[in-house]
Amino acid sequence: MMTSVEKPCVLLVDNEKINLKVLADLLKDDYRLKLATSGEQALQFAETPPLPNLILLDVVMPEMNGYQVIKYLKENNVTKNIPVIFVTALSSISEEEKGLMLGAIDYIIKPYSPPLVKMRVHNHLRYHNLEDRVKERTLELSNALTELKTTQKHLVESEKMAALGQLIAGIAHEINTPLGAISSSAGNIKNLLEQTLTMMPPLFQNFSTQECNEFLLILGKALQSNFGLLSAKEKRQKRRDLVARLGDMEYAHNIADTLVDMGLYEDIDNVIELLAKENGHEVLELAYKLSELKKSTQIINTATERASKVVFALKSYAHHDNSDEKVFANVTHGIDTILTLYQSPIKQGIHLIKSYAENLPAIHCYPDELNQVWTNLIHNALQAMDNNGTLSIDVAEVEDCIRVCIQDSGKGIPSENMTKIFDAFFTTKSTGEGSGLGLHIIKKIIDKHSGRINVESQPGCTVFSVLLPIHSTVGAR
Repeated sequence: MMTSVEKPCVLLVDNEKINLKVLADLLKDDYRLKLATSGEQALQFAETPPLPNLILLDVVMPEMNGYQVIKYLKENNVTKNIPVIFVTALSSISEEEKGLMLGAIDYIIKPYSPPLVKMRVHNHLRYHNLEDRVKERTLELSNALTELKTTQKHLVESEKMAALGQLIAGIAHEINTPLGAISSSAGNIKNLLEQTLTMMPPLFQNFSTQECNEFLLILGKALQSNFGLLSAKEKRQKRRDLVARLGDMEYAHNIADTLVDMGLYEDIDNVIELLAKENGHEVLELAYKLSELKKSTQIINTATERASKVVFALKSYAHHDNSDEKVFANVTHGIDTILTLYQSPIKQGIHLIKSYAENLPAIHCYPDELNQVWTNLIHNALQAMDNNGTLSIDVAEVEDCIRVCIQDSGKGIPSENMTKIFDAFFTTKSTGEGSGLGLHIIKKIIDKHSGRINVESQPGCTVFSVLLPIHSTVGAR
């Protein structure tokens, strides 16, 4: 259960104490409340910790009215981002326009419906918090991307960093894609909120408590539905079924599209009842826009997880342990880190086959250096296939060793080069594409682990096999 410290703080401002009591009784169970009976007191409470997460502000007050209060709030750096809802009996369009122009996010007209007030307070707090989280996440990912681009200048100093330098474009793409999804979804949230906040006051001003509850029931069903689980074929069938169910209702096809998008296609009796009422179509549209907000939040969560996975893999790869001591590590974790960094070229034309034996033991090793091994072998395999072919990675326990086999369907290694591929500075690549140190460094790292590396190659099938002792003596550094 949420503690009082965790509850959002709401500042209620009204010079009429009876009005304050009504609002306080309505909200006290869900929020921490501050009560102000004048504009001066409201400004004082607004910048006194704990800062309110939302302000419900009366317009008509002596000495300093609500419009003057919000003007001061928006000019103060401490309070300018606190959302403000006007609660007033002034219901003219000009009054609402004036309040919104001054920075209010919504209007609640007296007399109001208690469920509607609670819903608006809940939604505004929720989406204001979501907007803050989106900004924070986007800033974090943007900073991570900036760090990647800055770091690129320093990566060419070693073979490991040179390989990572070739990956930066793909990594930036893998981060920019979810950043774009986050930015687009945040824009959708902003636009949908503006539209719903414009629609809500006139729609609900004349609604009874029962009608408000009916709307909340439909919205609740939509928010609880599992978006995106239906195939395109299933969605088409649901639309046809709904059109038949709606009969001769006007705009039946459009309504069916909306209901499928909301995940409402089983029990729609209450929806049909709503559509029969005045403004029923507008209320359904409002419920649809609010359910779309949930879709946008899900997209943000998925995109954030995807970008975080790439950033985590990059941090794991770029991390350098200067302890000069071996540690126990899982070989497959390191391989998966490298595959995550190479997921952009892999997705374009590579069929990846992974076969990891179960319950593989950790080995005593230098994980950072082994990551260099997997980087070079996977990078060479992709190049040999021109990023189009089959890459197979098999990891198994063989006697007292972990065996890693990396196989590609590329052009193969000419037989006359097989005895020279591990020699320093030997390369068949064009000038500027390779230093000839990659496989030489790999051999040195595996030797340091008291392991072995073998290669078998013919056109269409090259296999590098690495054997690493599970418990090995510390190699000379």
